Amino acid sequence: MLHINNLTYRVAGRILFEDATLVVPEGSKIGLVGRNGTGKTTLFKLLVGELSPESGTTTIRKGARIGQVAQEAPASDESLLSFVLKADLERAALLAEAETATDPHRIADIHLRLTDIDAHSAESRAATILHGLGFDTAAQQRPTKDFSGGWRMRVALAAILFSEPDLLLLDEPTNYLDLEGALWLENYIDRYPYTVMMISHDRDLLNKAVNHIAHLDQLKLTSYRGGYDNFERTRREQLELQQKMRSKQLDQRKHLESFINRFKAKATKAKQAQSRVKALEKMKPIAAMVEDHIKPLTFPNPEKLMAPPLIRMENASVGYEPGKPVLRNLDLRIDPDDRLALLGANGNGKSTFAKLISNRLDIDDGHIFRAGKLKIAFFAQHQLDELRPDQNAFEHVRPLMPNAPESRVRARVAQMGLGTDKMDIAAKKLSGGEKARLLLGLATFDGPHLLILDEPTNHLDIDSREALVHAINDYEGAVVLISHDRHLIEACVDQLWIVHDGTCKPYDGDLDDYRRLLLSNNNSPDSTKKAKAVKKEEIADPEVKQAPEKRRSSAEKRKEQAPLRRKIQIAERDMIKIRVRIEKIDEMLANPNLYARFPEKGAKLSKDRVDLMALLGKIEEKWLEMSEEVED
Repeated sequence: MLHINNLTYRVAGRILFEDATLVVPEGSKIGLVGRNGTGKTTLFKLLVGELSPESGTTTIRKGARIGQVAQEAPASDESLLSFVLKADLERAALLAEAETATDPHRIADIHLRLTDIDAHSAESRAATILHGLGFDTAAQQRPTKDFSGGWRMRVALAAILFSEPDLLLLDEPTNYLDLEGALWLENYIDRYPYTVMMISHDRDLLNKAVNHIAHLDQLKLTSYRGGYDNFERTRREQLELQQKMRSKQLDQRKHLESFINRFKAKATKAKQAQSRVKALEKMKPIAAMVEDHIKPLTFPNPEKLMAPPLIRMENASVGYEPGKPVLRNLDLRIDPDDRLALLGANGNGKSTFAKLISNRLDIDDGHIFRAGKLKIAFFAQHQLDELRPDQNAFEHVRPLMPNAPESRVRARVAQMGLGTDKMDIAAKKLSGGEKARLLLGLATFDGPHLLILDEPTNHLDIDSREALVHAINDYEGAVVLISHDRHLIEACVDQLWIVHDGTCKPYDGDLDDYRRLLLSNNNSPDSTKKAKAVKKEEIADPEVKQAPEKRRSSAEKRKEQAPLRRKIQIAERDMIKIRVRIEKIDEMLANPNLYARFPEKGAKLSKDRVDLMALLGKIEEKWLEMSEEVED
C-alpha cells in the first residue's frame, strides 16, 4: 500500500528524517509513535503531498484513496447526517446524476453501481458512526453550526470513517473524544477492512487496534510487529543487547589499543601491532544506547491530611437554570484518600459534576458539605488558553513565590517537568504538552487536598502520560479523574462513578465490563436486550462481584500506608540534607591550608563527616525497609 524510501526532510535547518524507510502492507493497521516534536504530523503532510521531501520518495498504490481529518466540519446550516453522507463523493455524484440522466442504459448503470457500493444502506451506516462518536438521532439532524469546534472535529472524523478510504490517516483521533467514543473508535478501527496509519499516544488504542508499530526515533523509522506493549518490550531488549555489544566492543578496542601502544616501537612485534591497527580501523563503532528521559512530574502533597469526608452530598441537585437540574439525587461522599474516575458520555454531566465539587457551581436543592479550609485544584484542557502567552514559566511562578530567591523559584519550575532549557521560553512557544505541565504545576502549587483532572493527557506523549501516572500515585490527596485514557484510569483509580440518566452513582464493574456494555448498546439493533444481557453477565461473574471489594480494599490499603509514605518522604528529605552537608564538609576538607592553619577545625570536620556518614547509613537502611514494606 505505502512505501517510504530513503526519506530526508528538514525544517528551518533541523533534520526530522534522514534516509528513513518504511513499508506499509495492504490492509495493515500501523501505529506511528515517537516523542512530541519528532515529526509524525509532518510525515503525514509528506504522504498527502502538502510538503515535498528534500530527497527520497513516498509511493502509494496507484488509484488508492487517502482519507485524513484535515480540519473540523465547517459551521453551516447543513445537518450532521447530510455532511457525513456527502463524504462519499462517488455516491453523491451518482445520486446527483440519477436525477438528471435520461439515457435508460446510463440510468441502469448508475443504479447498478449504487447497489455495488451499498449506497442504499448509507444513511444507516452514517448514523451508526455518528452515534458511536456521541451524536444521538436528534443531534444528527441539527445543523453543524450548533456545535462547538471539538464536536465538529468529531463530525469531520465521522465523515472520513464513512468514506472508507483505502489508506486512512488519523492524527491523535481520541483527543476530541470521551472514553465512550474512544472505546467505540478502538473497536471500529480493529474491524476496519482497509489500511490504517494512526498517530496516537493512547496505549490501549495502540494495543488493541493496530498490528504494527512504526517508531520514529533518531531520524529513522523502525517497524515492529504487534501492539505497543510488544514494541516497548522488544525495543527494550534491543537497547539492552546493543548496550552489551557496545560495552564488549569497547573492551576489545581497549585491548587492541593497549597492545599497539606497548609493541608498535618493537621490531619483533611491529607486524602484529600493524595487523591490530588494521583490525581497529575496520571495527565499526556501535552507537551508544540513546534514550531520552522524560522529566518527572511532582504534585505537592497537602501539608495536613484532613479528616473524612472532604465532601458529602445529600439528595443534591445542580444545574445552570433554576428548576432545570442537569444532575439530581446526588448522595455521595469523597474521602481524603479516594481515587475516582467519572464515566459517561460527553453531555451527560461529568463537567457539571466537576464544577460542583470544585465549588464553581452552587447546588439548586439538597445539601453539600465541604471540609473547612479544603484546598481544591482543578485542571481542564481549555485552561491552556489562560496562560499569559508572552510570559515564560519562571514568570508564571514568580508571583506565587514573591520572597523566594531565584534558585528556589527555578527549582519549583523544574518540579513541574520543565528543565532549564524550557523555563525561560514564552508560553506561546511551548508545545501543548509543555503548557499542560506548566498548568498542572500552577493548579497544584499550594498542595491541594483534592485534585480534579479533566482530560489531562491531551497533548502528552506516552512517556509523559506515564510520568503523570507516577505523579498521581505518589500524590497523597484525593483525585477525581475524567479521561478517555484507559491506561491512566486503570493505573490510578480505585473507584468508578458513572454519570448517566441525570445523576451520578458508583459503578460496580470494571472498564472491561463498561466497554462490553457500551459496544452492545452502540452496535446492536436491539440494544436494550443486549444491555440487560450484559448486566446479567456482570451480576453472574464473580470477578465483577469482587471488583468493588477490590477497590475498597485498595483504598483501605492506601489509607493504611499514608503514615508510612509520609515517613518515607521525611527520610528522603533528611538524606538530601545530610548529603548536602557532607558535600560542604568535603569542599572544606579539600582545602590544603585547612590542617596547616586550623588543625582543630580540620579534625572536627573529619569527625563530623564520619558521624554524618553513619547517620546517613542508618536512615538509608530504614528508608529501604519502609520502601520494601510499601512495595510488598
